[in-house]
Amino acid sequence: MSRHGDHGRFTSTALLLIGTISCLIVYAVFSTLLLRPQGHTLDSAVRSRDHSRVDVGGGGCCRGVDNLELWGPAVKWGTEFKFNSSDECCKACKVMCSGDDGPCLCDSWVFCGDKEACGSKFGECWLKKQKDVLVPDRQEGGENVMWTSGLIFGQGQGIVGFETEHGVLHVKLHPECAPHSVYYVLSLLTLRHCAGCQFHRAENRGSYWDSQGNHINNAPYGPPYAIVQGILQPEGNVFTPIPTEHCPTLSRGSVAWVGSGPEFFISLANHHEWKQSYTVFGSVLPEDMEIAERIAALPTRTDVWNSVNVSVLEKPVSLTVRRRKTGQDLEETGS
Repeated sequence: MSRHGDHGRFTSTALLLIGTISCLIVYAVFSTLLLRPQGHTLDSAVRSRDHSRVDVGGGGCCRGVDNLELWGPAVKWGTEFKFNSSDECCKACKVMCSGDDGPCLCDSWVFCGDKEACGSKFGECWLKKQKDVLVPDRQEGGENVMWTSGLIFGQGQGIVGFETEHGVLHVKLHPECAPHSVYYVLSLLTLRHCAGCQFHRAENRGSYWDSQGNHINNAPYGPPYAIVQGILQPEGNVFTPIPTEHCPTLSRGSVAWVGSGPEFFISLANHHEWKQSYTVFGSVLPEDMEIAERIAALPTRTDVWNSVNVSVLEKPVSLTVRRRKTGQDLEETGS
């Protein structure tokens, strides 16, 4: 082989190395934008995750929680309804919840996928209908449970309210993409209070993103960074880190964890520059984004987190997680 060939290989290798280092630097810069100095750091699983295995579109998600068994009236009996994977079982339920003309016929599924533990029950797919999908009938969980279970929210279902003094941010939860995250948020509905839950950082869109969240050509990517950030952890409650789940490209209205939580943020813009780095567990309804914008416009002071200038609210905004009030709820309360 000639020396010209060796030189070509060296040049290609050098360019590849430079490109890799550049990508790592860009990722490191953007991943520090959401970090607080008091130990709130991105989980190592987020930094080292294999992005090639991440679903690109949220519509393609169909995930559940291992070692969890949900009960509820069956609409398909698993003894006569079997699949080879939990994904197929989930999709079978999803098909029964895809219409816009009525309630879901199936809103939860239970699958047995461990051949050794399941034995003759291997492949059983139980499709169920919960009495209250926001409070699913959980039979048991733990390492000894051989079942995998998941929820499906149909049109108008699975919406919770982040109540603040500035209005209610209605968030559509995504259990098919981030089941562990959604179960945690649903657990907050059962508490009498969420003292300590709040928004504490506010960064408006500035002149860098338009009102639809699109980045302006040739504009910088902040500061400000077009987010409102807070914490979802009631005082006195022990928080268990949430595993990394679906990490799509952030769009306007995305609600995502910082690392493994409980720090979270709402994106006010389409942050393609942040790649697929954060677990998105919900999205704010478009008509409520003006409330998020209102919070982002509140008075702030400058602080420095991990060598990055950020805007911290002078007065944190408390929030409470509530069920969304339906027309029937309003009639019963007379409000």
